[in-house]
Amino acid sequence: MRANYLVFGQPRIEQPEIDEVLACMRSAWLGTGPKAAEFERRVAAYKGVPHAVGLNSCTAGLHLACVVLGLKPGDEVITTPMTFCATVNAIVHAGAKPVLADVDPVTMNIDPEQVRRKITPHTKALLPVHFAGRACDMDALMAIAREHRLKVIEDCAHAIETEYRGKKAGTIGDLGCFSFYSTKNIVTGEGGMVLTRDEQLAKRVKRMGLHGMSADAWKRFTDDGYKHYDVEEIGFKYNMMDLQAAIGLHQITRIESYWQRRQEIWQRYLREFADLPLGLPAAWPADERHALHLFTVQVDKSRCGLGRDDLLMRLHRQNIGTGVHYRSIASMSVYQQRFGWRPTDFPNALAIGEQTLSLPLSARLSDDDVSDVIAAVRSAVRR
Repeated sequence: MRANYLVFGQPRIEQPEIDEVLACMRSAWLGTGPKAAEFERRVAAYKGVPHAVGLNSCTAGLHLACVVLGLKPGDEVITTPMTFCATVNAIVHAGAKPVLADVDPVTMNIDPEQVRRKITPHTKALLPVHFAGRACDMDALMAIAREHRLKVIEDCAHAIETEYRGKKAGTIGDLGCFSFYSTKNIVTGEGGMVLTRDEQLAKRVKRMGLHGMSADAWKRFTDDGYKHYDVEEIGFKYNMMDLQAAIGLHQITRIESYWQRRQEIWQRYLREFADLPLGLPAAWPADERHALHLFTVQVDKSRCGLGRDDLLMRLHRQNIGTGVHYRSIASMSVYQQRFGWRPTDFPNALAIGEQTLSLPLSARLSDDDVSDVIAAVRSAVRR
């Protein structure tokens, strides 16, 4: 057993990030300023879009995406039951109604055929989630959106590197929302970003992310002196701080090397677990790129002789941290009470949610860390 606990999802933080944060603190400019603007530029350049707006979370981005697209009470937004609660909460906070469409059992992404069955005259938008970093079937979803004149918000919390048939995730729909939370592929501690090709949408996201003000604090002073701001809308306090961006400025420069390291770990897991009675992640098409954010295994008690929670606890006792991504949203009590959802209405998501377990997958992991995970899993399953 390991001497120390392997915390799930630890980010890799290097000296340049530390130095940048210290420089930010010494400058005494901690809020939204030049570092946040530069981080926006770097992410936009990486994703090949003209507009990126830094925010304090992906959740804020999803909420603002719903707001700026004009969703209102009575409007329906179709999304997936295999996601974090933030996806659904953002729809609710915007005043719209979330509608769930079941997932494909292989890709674990929202099933376009299930989406078609859920469309009503009240449907106004689709909110697909690129689960674990694997691209949704965006051609099919965009075709549905065009046919029914729907807006599309991509939840890319897992998908900073994801590509779909030559297109980068988050640049296919109207808006793409990204997370830089501390367990993500690149991090700012807390933080998020909204990408779009639409200048007007970008301006409104920026404005609504800072109280509805016409200009943020950094932009009030120019060579011509002080400029008073106006409050043009009733907005929110969602802006990204320079302290956060200071970390991201250097993380984004290593995005490819971090992806390569996770790919090495991913391939090693596939080799080492091939003979175990676990469901392993499915392969993806050659014209797509997986962000390799989550390595999920499916623990079927009838095959393994133990359930998901049993395996989780066995690994915990061997000092290996894991995650559960995710229990089906329809299994959560608040949504059952509010929307009348039943887990059995989404059988694929229900089955996945009861069996899924995420193993450590981070550029921070050493070869010895990976060996410890493999040994612990093999020991726990074979026992």
